Parts: sequence; C-alpha cells; structure tokens
Amino acid sequence: MAERPGRAPFDAVLCDVDNVIRFYDPSGLHALERAAGLAEGTTAKVAFAPETALPVLLGRVDLQEWVQAIAEGLSGPVPEATAWELGTALLESPFSADETVVALLRRARTRVPLVLVSNATVRLEDDLTALGLADLADDIVNSARVALAKPDPRIYRLAADLAGVRPERCLFIDDTEENTEAAAALGMHPVHFHTPADLERALDPLFT
Repeated sequence: MAERPGRAPFDAVLCDVDNVIRFYDPSGLHALERAAGLAEGTTAKVAFAPETALPVLLGRVDLQEWVQAIAEGLSGPVPEATAWELGTALLESPFSADETVVALLRRARTRVPLVLVSNATVRLEDDLTALGLADLADDIVNSARVALAKPDPRIYRLAADLAGVRPERCLFIDDTEENTEAAAALGMHPVHFHTPADLERALDPLFT
C-alpha cells in the first residue's frame, strides 16, 4: 500500500544507548593504563571481546564476575592487583548524555513511540535514572534483562512488538554497522549513527 503524502516512512523509533545517547569518559582509565605500561584501550579491548562481554551483556554473570574476567584477561601483562584496578576503573568510568541527541529523541517521542535497544549490563536502567533520562523512552530493551543481544534478530522483533509497530515501520539507530545491517535485514529503516546530524536527518520526516 502506498504511503500517504507527507507520512513519515516509520511509526516508531528504536535507538541504541551507548555511543549514541550515552558516552563514557575513558581518561581516568587511560591514565591507569599508561602507568601500568599498557596501550590506551587495552582494558576495553579485553572487556568487550565477545567471550568476556557476552556473558554480562546476556545477564549470565554479574558485574563483579565481569571485572574478574577482565582482570584474568589482563593478568599476563600486569600484576593481578593492577588488573583488578583496571577492570574496576572500566566498570566505574564516568559517563554523560549527549543533550542534542536527547532533545531530538524527546521531540521524536511526541510523534511516535521510542524504544531504547541496548547491549548493556543490568545497571543500564539505574544509569539512565542517574542521567535524568528515566522517562526518555516508552520502553527499554536491555540485553542483560531479556537474554538477547544485538544483532540477534529476536531482540529487534521484541523492540518492535513493544512499540506496537511492524519491523518495516521502525527506524533503527545504532553506532555499530553490524547492528544496523541486522535491522535492515528485517526490513527496518537503519541509521548508522556517527553524529547527531545523522539522527536529525533521519527524524526530519516526522516534522515535515
């Protein structure tokens, strides 16, 4: 069926959280890495390797078990105590929200449902509250709580169901190309996020 003139090509917005809405400040962690003789980013590389990250992102281990796994992955290059310090520093890295993105999403939500879809730990909801964003979305699909992680198509379908919209009527925003490709395979309208301008352009049909 042809779309009505002026109708946006989507009826819901599904949006990633990290590196779209929320951004971490790794400067403290990087300082610890330099002091330990490690290259900046080494801890994150270990922490977010699939074999280390997936258990916590799927809710199979708790946060301290994740830190332990990170420390074990670092314990060759650095002493055990330092490895634990680095893992804990990653877990406790400060974060902030991109206010431009938040404003765009709040505006979009005045027109269509908004569902956050994040590969995250069980702390996500508390973190959003700390950012003053507990009311940002209509629903949150947190991988650690639903035991599904992007790019598994089931997490996309779950988000669309919560929005009450068919997948092909969803706009999907994510900073990871693999995740946007998975959304496209389901017929969603993907946006590979780099800057707030990408989001603004994608949402423009809601307001024109």
